[in-house]
Amino acid sequence: MNDSIVIIPTYNEIENIESIIRSVLSQHKPFNVLIIDDNSPDHTADKVIQLQSEYSGRLFLEKRAKKSGLGTAYVHGFKWALERKYEYIFEMDADFSHNPNDLERLYNACHLGDADLAIGSRYVTGVNVVNWPLSRVLMSYFASVYVKLITGMKIHDATAGFVCYKRNVLEKINLDKIKFVGYAFQIEMKYRTFCKKFQIVEVPIIFTDRIKGQSKMSNSIIVEAVFGVISLRLKKLINTL
Repeated sequence: MNDSIVIIPTYNEIENIESIIRSVLSQHKPFNVLIIDDNSPDHTADKVIQLQSEYSGRLFLEKRAKKSGLGTAYVHGFKWALERKYEYIFEMDADFSHNPNDLERLYNACHLGDADLAIGSRYVTGVNVVNWPLSRVLMSYFASVYVKLITGMKIHDATAGFVCYKRNVLEKINLDKIKFVGYAFQIEMKYRTFCKKFQIVEVPIIFTDRIKGQSKMSNSIIVEAVFGVISLRLKKLINTL
């Protein structure tokens, strides 16, 4: 059995799904893929089912009843992966903003290096973002600066969604307590990892904005992140995190 599973949440990703699956599964280091689809109206899940016969034992699908948020999709995937004894569990977007060729670099940071959590970081060596408007780059960059100030984490890209966890990290985090769904989910997972004294390493990547499909970003996700960070810090201070 492969030791690594790449979890990819989807909602209306029919334009990207076949290409991203083929790209991940064609890497030199073997990875398995778990798609968590939120009942996409564009039939993303049907395309995954078609591909499963070609990638038997390597491509898996969990189809949920409705759109329920990124955070709950990943928690669902984490529990699925832990039950099946994967040692390295990845988060990755379906839209090629995360380059599948970087998966092995994240894996090596955990498998060969000292990382318990490896982050594909857009900001650890400057600003490595392609095709984003300046306003969004600034919002994302200063969100991570804000997270540093509030939480004390020395992480340059706290909202990154391209990561690799060792299984023991996810085993030590109470996944049923994860509250947030968007950017704040990514921050919460990193903060809980940080609070458990695990080693976090940032691996520099180049992030490229999606070419096909529509972004899932919304104002509510931004608001959740801003106030969610304060909530996390307060919970830590009063010992309820």
